[in-house]
Amino acid sequence: MRVAVVTGASQGIGRQTADVLDSLGWALALIDLQTIDIDGYKNAVVFTGDITDEKFVSTTATESLKKFGRIDALVNNAGISNIAPALKTSAETYRKVLEVNLVAPFLLAKAFGEIMLNVSSGSIVNVSSVAGLQGVADRSAYNASKHGLIGLTRTLAVEWGARGVRVNAVCPGWVKTEMDHKDQAGGSYTDLDITDHVPMARFARPEDIAQAIVWLCDSSKSGFVNGVALPVDGGWTADGSWQSLKLEQRG
Repeated sequence: MRVAVVTGASQGIGRQTADVLDSLGWALALIDLQTIDIDGYKNAVVFTGDITDEKFVSTTATESLKKFGRIDALVNNAGISNIAPALKTSAETYRKVLEVNLVAPFLLAKAFGEIMLNVSSGSIVNVSSVAGLQGVADRSAYNASKHGLIGLTRTLAVEWGARGVRVNAVCPGWVKTEMDHKDQAGGSYTDLDITDHVPMARFARPEDIAQAIVWLCDSSKSGFVNGVALPVDGGWTADGSWQSLKLEQRG
């Protein structure tokens, strides 16, 4: 039995990742601020709480180990967005985004990574973003947090790789999730703003991202992949074309 910890597991990418892992026979420790429905899962436990609270994270790690006896993978998926010009982003908001998107993954990596290091085996997958690879206007806090998460990923990969624990990141493009619906409701972008930019001409689906995450979790499939920031973005970060040239290629 393999065991995975997934944060932000009540919806979106986190929920889809949990679904795929469950279908493959993984046991699950699922963490979220919101209630998580585990009806239908074969072997899962839920922890409801704030991942920026170091005591909660430590307790979750202890209880997960006590229940399952091992931890094979940690998926740091939970995150929040903020869309506002830098000059209108308060220090309080900036700090909150960093706490959830960057400090919390560090706390979780420490707590669950130590368990993995003790047995010289494990995989940590941090969910960053294409906004961790490029600048996107009006997202100073979010972009900084996701760039930082890639930096954390690479650093832990260097520190822990020789000790049997791999650390990687996935960098999704725009995904049709509850977060996207909420962000679009603010009027900051439309579907066409995204699909006109992506060479594959669509949003990502949660399962597109989940499959990449699960591949990185599985040491039998990605066992020599370490320190990677993997774009899962339909070609978003590959395309340097100007807009008319992009659209010309679609026939």
